[in-house]
Amino acid sequence: MKIRTVLVLAALFATCVAKACPVCERNQPELFKGIAHGVGPENKWDYVVIAVVTVVVAITLFYSVKWLMQPGEKESSHIKRTILNND
Repeated sequence: MKIRTVLVLAALFATCVAKACPVCERNQPELFKGIAHGVGPENKWDYVVIAVVTVVVAITLFYSVKWLMQPGEKESSHIKRTILNND
């Protein structure tokens, strides 16, 4: 059930891609035509920054989903037990 919910949400988000307006589409470099608004990358370093940020966001998203699905804190001495226990 959980996997099906995640797949449905992923499919919904994948179909919600924003399209660029005609002016922005004309002014964008070939790589970003039709998918980005505003001024595109102006030099090679901008592409490096975009790549690094994309990798950081992908890693963060992966671990966020992983630890939300299976947090792994099972010890009775974990700090969350001080709140959850009614002692």
